[in-house]
Order: sequence, then C-alpha cells, then structure tokens
Amino acid sequence: MMLNMALECRTAYLLLGGNLGNREENLSKAIELITDNIGEIESISSIYETAAWGKTDQPAFLNQAIAIMTNLSAIQVLDKALEIEKILGRVRKDKWGERLIDIDLILYGNDVVDVDNKLKVPHPHMQERKFVMAPMAEIAPDIVHPVLGITISEIFENITDDLDVNKL
Repeated sequence: MMLNMALECRTAYLLLGGNLGNREENLSKAIELITDNIGEIESISSIYETAAWGKTDQPAFLNQAIAIMTNLSAIQVLDKALEIEKILGRVRKDKWGERLIDIDLILYGNDVVDVDNKLKVPHPHMQERKFVMAPMAEIAPDIVHPVLGITISEIFENITDDLDVNKL
C-alpha cells in the first residue's frame, strides 16, 4: 500500500527573464506554463527592463518576479522550470548569454537548499543583483532572507549593483 506523501505547500519565488524574441510574450507564456505545471500564482511584479549583466554585449533583458504556491519540492520546481524553458525554446550556450527565457528559483519558503551543483536556494547571488532585487522588493519586501536574516527591502536598499533597472 502506497501512502500519498504530498509536500506541505510552500511559497516559491521565481525570477523570469529574457532578451530575445518577443520578450513580454515570452514572460507571459512562461507564467501560463508555470501556473499549469508548478503552482498557483500568488503575486506578480511589474516588468523591469535591465541592461545585460555579466556578459554585457547583448540586448537588454526584461525581468519579472513571481510568487507561487506549490506543493512541489524545490528540486521539482527547478526541474519543471527547466522543462518550461525548453518548451519555450531556450537553448543553453554561453553562461550569462542571450536567451528567450530564463526561470530561476530565488527563494523556496524559508528553506535553505543545497543539492550538489544542481540547486542552491536562496539563490546564492540574489543579494548582489539589482535586476533580481528590484522585482523581488516589489512583491516580497518583508520576506526575510533565510541566510542573511534581513528583509528583501533591506537588501535592495543597500545593494551596490549600479546596473540600470527600469520599471516598465
């Protein structure tokens, strides 16, 4: 006899981004597929246009943060996000390179997750990147970073990244 071992629901925060094709349409399609495959949307940030980070000789990105209620584990959320990227035409070439869509798991409840080289949550560089923190501060200002012990809005207020991030 198998028992149904459903996980307790968690709020997961995802950052969506892309700089190729119809950027807004790609974000919209990703949100639709996330709703169908990962969980119910709790909140969605505005869309932000951001200069490319890391590899700067490419078009500007659109970024958006979403909060979803899910009963999937963090690794299952990542696996589903990677599947959605593939469905939407993501091809992985260069680190920080151009892409149709990128879906990153930023936070998963209050959990700290480290699965070898596959997944680290909280996202290990979120506090260094304005393009992550601007939309996160919009939808989750009072959420406390489970490692740093300070709120998202406090992280955003003190960020040293000077990359141009503009709300559309």
